Amino acid sequence: MRMSYTRQLLIERPDIPKVAIGILAAMMLFGLFSVGFDQGQLFSLVEGKEAFDSNWLHEFVHDMRHAAGFPCH
Repeated sequence: MRMSYTRQLLIERPDIPKVAIGILAAMMLFGLFSVGFDQGQLFSLVEGKEAFDSNWLHEFVHDMRHAAGFPCH
């Protein structure tokens, strides 16, 4: 008499810490805020009035702003 045995694999999903998800979400929101808001306002804290003329961050992420749906012209 033959008996067959089956093997089952139990694959456990590692738990992702909620703190890590919160940090990533905060970074994403800050990045979205920075891209959407900046016309020199964020760098004016460091550079002063020159930041309004250079729009450094605005020019750096110009295409990403349009892809995210932010009009900038």
